Amino acid sequence: MEKAVHSSTTSGPEVPGEATKTGTSIIDTATSAVQSFAPVNQIHQHLCAFHFYAHDMTRQVEAHHFCSHVNEEMRQCLIYDGPDANARLIGLEYIVTEKLFMTLPDEEKKLWHTHEWEVKGGFLFMPGVPGPIQRKDLDKVSKTYGKVFHFWQVDLGHDLPIGLPNVMMAVTRDGQLFHEMIQETEKRFGVSIEGEREARAYMTGPELGIHPLANGGGKGLKLELREVDIKPV
Repeated sequence: MEKAVHSSTTSGPEVPGEATKTGTSIIDTATSAVQSFAPVNQIHQHLCAFHFYAHDMTRQVEAHHFCSHVNEEMRQCLIYDGPDANARLIGLEYIVTEKLFMTLPDEEKKLWHTHEWEVKGGFLFMPGVPGPIQRKDLDKVSKTYGKVFHFWQVDLGHDLPIGLPNVMMAVTRDGQLFHEMIQETEKRFGVSIEGEREARAYMTGPELGIHPLANGGGKGLKLELREVDIKPV
């Protein structure tokens, strides 16, 4: 079995391949001047949080979400392994209100996790944003559900995205995250998770309470690949 080879809060190994050439950069500059990047330009928010693999809680990753609103009830986020320009795109997350979550089939609900303790516990924050400002939005996030897939196992030191996507989950109570990882993140971003926890004590979770099928329904989840007959045209 592969084991993590580096801290889950640091970038993985360098991606193999030749450095970007000047000619490629010139073309990139030219195309960026005339093309529209409307979907990406809708990103308005950077959230930092922690994810663990739905089948293995010992594998934990710092996840940087760059999110946009689809509408008032849904957000979509690109997830990177860091906040810098050379960060790797490792996954994505969809975030929906309790109202939309309740419309999902029961089998689907298992793939979604709650954000209540992730927010109230102080583990999810907006780097660089003053506490009073970020709390105005996080009060909404604490009532939502999220569905996350990671495609790149940077915690194992993979220099390329290898294997199947992985369902990820979020913290739902104390004692689930490695203390060293929390301390490292606090130091790097100059935040106090305990301080934010105290400041967010007034926040509440979903109005109907945490759905029993959310968070994997209390079970581990892992994707598996199997061969099937291809449906002909």
